[in-house]
Amino acid sequence: MALDQYQEEEEGMSFLDHLEALRFHLLRSVAAILILSVIAFLSKSIVFGMVILGPSKVDFFTYRVLCDIGDYFGIAALCIEKLPFTIQSRQMTGQFSMHMTSSFVVGFVVAFPYVFWEFWRFISPGLYDQEKNAARGAVFFVSLLFFLGAGFGYYILSPLSINFLSNYQLDPSILNEFDISSYVTTLIMLVLASAIMFQLPVVIYFLSMSGLVTSSMLKTYRRHAIVVILILAAVITPPDVISQLLIAMPILVLYEAGINIAKRLEKKRAIKEAAYEKQFEDNKD
Repeated sequence: MALDQYQEEEEGMSFLDHLEALRFHLLRSVAAILILSVIAFLSKSIVFGMVILGPSKVDFFTYRVLCDIGDYFGIAALCIEKLPFTIQSRQMTGQFSMHMTSSFVVGFVVAFPYVFWEFWRFISPGLYDQEKNAARGAVFFVSLLFFLGAGFGYYILSPLSINFLSNYQLDPSILNEFDISSYVTTLIMLVLASAIMFQLPVVIYFLSMSGLVTSSMLKTYRRHAIVVILILAAVITPPDVISQLLIAMPILVLYEAGINIAKRLEKKRAIKEAAYEKQFEDNKD
């Protein structure tokens, strides 16, 4: 079917037809997540043994890199030689439920580009040609930022937070024996929160494209944004300053990148308006 024919059919669809189309997009998205979740569930030794439990082991990639950096600069404190905690399952269904939960989350993360592509296929026919051109590559950039955020949460934020929490003791007589549900929930929260927070430039891009925000407005409220980002970092991370700064710093960088994106959009909009006014004046003469 030709693209213009498809767009004409989309424009002539009723509200119920749009709901029906949305249903099929959602079904395909859910099917992709479930298929990948089943694959992750069957790959228990890899997904759970290596990925989920990876940050709880001293041979994890981040810990080894920190040790190499510590050896190079002569800073022994950077080398993490042990994580003084054990993971237990205190509920009969604890391990199975966490196996299901982690498999679903892994399936969602891997299927995210396809899920967003389905979502984009649903909303893109309703956009104007100018909006479609401006949002070209949205699936790629949204997916890229999502995986960058998830990677940051998994390789940077999670291991450092786990190291801090496992070494934190009120008294030497108190042992750190974490429940499997607490460990998995904390890891998932850190990874997904980072992935979502990294979408800030995309949000600013679309808000600026729609005229709801401007670069001057973002600059004016920069201090307010810093406070909000620090509060969000404190909410989604463990109560240590290092983890809060680790998540806050890249978000602040992304906020500044969003300001530059808004500037570029405003320049392009000004050039188009100037060209339109010039064309109008020429036609008037």
